[in-house]
Amino acid sequence: MSLEQEIKLQVSQDESLDLEKLDWLMAMSEQPSQRIHLLSTYFDTPDLELKRFGAGLRLRQIGEQWLQTVKCTGQAENGLHQRQEWEHPLTGPEFDKALLMQTELAPLVENPQIWTALAPLFTTEFERLVLPLQLEDGTCIEMAYDRGEVRAGERRSVIHEIELELKQGEIKKVQQLADRLKAALPLQYSDISKAAQGYSVAQVNEK
Repeated sequence: MSLEQEIKLQVSQDESLDLEKLDWLMAMSEQPSQRIHLLSTYFDTPDLELKRFGAGLRLRQIGEQWLQTVKCTGQAENGLHQRQEWEHPLTGPEFDKALLMQTELAPLVENPQIWTALAPLFTTEFERLVLPLQLEDGTCIEMAYDRGEVRAGERRSVIHEIELELKQGEIKKVQQLADRLKAALPLQYSDISKAAQGYSVAQVNEK
């Protein structure tokens, strides 16, 4: 289990951002950027037992790698998202119940009525540009620029955002970086996670 702390910034234009034009940002990166394709499927029961419980469950594919992730709803305010997270690598696209029993979802996993009712609810698919950043004081931040979509049935919703995740150091340094980015680019703080966005699309789809 880990505490995920990140600041989310929504891009308020359709065009892609050119981050390389920010020399001061590039100077913080001591490693090359990486582009990856992420496809995630989120699961819940027809009556949204997991959402009511305050947790989310997804399977994510990154190339040949599979990940099983549980996240608590946590809290989000002024773009800062803080929540408990359990993430485990898998050998394929099948949940590992033993590992899930070590997470916040354990009470639901051991309930056969809920477990057997789990089904895919929505998917997210996006390209991610990952930029590892290191500040002068040693603070480490992973910057992710995501562009893609959420899908539930025939409905779609755009993903176009930046996430700044604290890897080492103090969260106030992430806030300072977010403020600087917001001043330089068409960005707005967002309290809406990809999961929340997906649930909104999926519920609209059911009506």
